[in-house]
Amino acid sequence: MRLHQDVARWRLALFAFFFLPGVSMASWVTRTPAIRDRIGASIGEMGLVLFGLSVGAMTGILVSGALVSRFGTRPVTQAGLWLVVASMATISLGVVLGDMRLVACGLGFFGLGMGVSEIAINVDGAAVEGLTKKPVLHTLHGCFSLGTVCGALVGLGLTKLAFPVEWHLSIIAVLGAAVILAFQGAVPRGTARVAAAATATEAGAGPPPSSAWRDPRLALIGLIVLGMALAEGAANDWLPILMVDEYGFSQVSGSLVFLAFAAAMTVGRFAGGYFLHRFGRAAVIRGSALLGATGVATVILAENPILGGTAVILWGLGASLGFPVALSAAGDSGPNPAARVKVVAMGGYVAFLVGPPLLGFVGEHHGLRAALMIVFAMIVLAGLAASAVRQAKAVPPAGASAPS
Repeated sequence: MRLHQDVARWRLALFAFFFLPGVSMASWVTRTPAIRDRIGASIGEMGLVLFGLSVGAMTGILVSGALVSRFGTRPVTQAGLWLVVASMATISLGVVLGDMRLVACGLGFFGLGMGVSEIAINVDGAAVEGLTKKPVLHTLHGCFSLGTVCGALVGLGLTKLAFPVEWHLSIIAVLGAAVILAFQGAVPRGTARVAAAATATEAGAGPPPSSAWRDPRLALIGLIVLGMALAEGAANDWLPILMVDEYGFSQVSGSLVFLAFAAAMTVGRFAGGYFLHRFGRAAVIRGSALLGATGVATVILAENPILGGTAVILWGLGASLGFPVALSAAGDSGPNPAARVKVVAMGGYVAFLVGPPLLGFVGEHHGLRAALMIVFAMIVLAGLAASAVRQAKAVPPAGASAPS
């Protein structure tokens, strides 16, 4: 009975640890128009500010595996989440001082914290799945999206009340600290050492990681990840500002549009299992690309603000499943699934790294709607590469579980 209670609390902690960054992310995104005005940044300068988030995320994901192997999941998760809390406080200070460099530094903390903690939380999630024999990881990622919905609702309400953005983010930091303190003891020690040993054994059984870079099928899966990650990241980075600047929405309405996008992402991730079981991965990627491309194209071309704002629902549904489905396909695409997932995941982080400044640069000179043509083209390419994720007729159980 005690073991069952400990595992249940462990699982609840992981849900909270995914929910917290989602709330924090949405709190930032819904207030980006106000933050942009407070720090006096142009579209191009906002692209450079957002670059801090990308650099932090890339750095975090690159060092996370080594940190987990050395220190275990518990301290790595704690460190990453405390960085997320620190990011909210740092961005608040940057807003008060009107310093865009400080805001970029705060976003760097957020990206670093997310990148560092993500691998650790997923390792713990896989361990909980093994103990409970129930799916956990799919729901974990859904909890992040659910967190973005809740954070967007709060951001929408506080924007409508003209609540100071620095106080908003400071409150999120305090609540985040409370969540970490409440659940920090729920994650047991020793899990990472077992997972690291299993990963090392698995990696040793396959070819060296360099062989994964030469696999044409894996390159196509990486293209899918690149396109879908760019679709998701572009909305997280620019959607409220795009609606305010290009369509003339108020800041409240811009936050409401992001809320619709976050809700569509959440619905897509929680409902995705049914469609994957019914139609298979390739069909789901094609359908996702069609929905996403239609939504982005409508946002680019629509003259009616209501139509443009409503189209983000298609955009969100289309972007929701591409990243996790492609990672799953990478894991069972051949030997050494751990190395294959890492190679493909790099495509997503390249999108997160290059996307914000690239869209900001194009948007500065031609408008953000024109910049979205890049996102549209990448989604179309992802749809054309969908056959690469088709599941093999016979997949060993270990290969199927590796992407998680």
